[in-house]
Amino acid sequence: MRIFQGVDIVEISKLKQVILKNEDFVSDIFSEKEIEYCLSKRNPYIHLAGRFAAKEASLKALGIGMSGTGIDKAFKEIEVVTGPSGKPELYFSGWTENISKKKSINQLTVSISHSENYAIATVILTGQDTV
Repeated sequence: MRIFQGVDIVEISKLKQVILKNEDFVSDIFSEKEIEYCLSKRNPYIHLAGRFAAKEASLKALGIGMSGTGIDKAFKEIEVVTGPSGKPELYFSGWTENISKKKSINQLTVSISHSENYAIATVILTGQDTV
């Protein structure tokens, strides 16, 4: 078994400033489901920051970080949705899904937490050993 892990922390006020200065930021980074969920909350910035941290943690777990070919679309290809129990669930599509298949990843786990000032996410990807 192979395990890949990534973690990221986001200062909520800084992300809020970016969002307020760039009207396309939210639609460029988040899926419709993510936007709908976050905007339904009393303070959407906390939830947007948590999902942004999860996306960055996912890129770190995949071993690509914030650089590389295809990175411009990667944020929308990583989607964090809320499952029936309220637990966040992580999904990859497109380029990020292709990378996860090359690494034989078959399980994606995400945990998000936030305080008044920060949101943090950790991602663990589990894959089969390749021989």
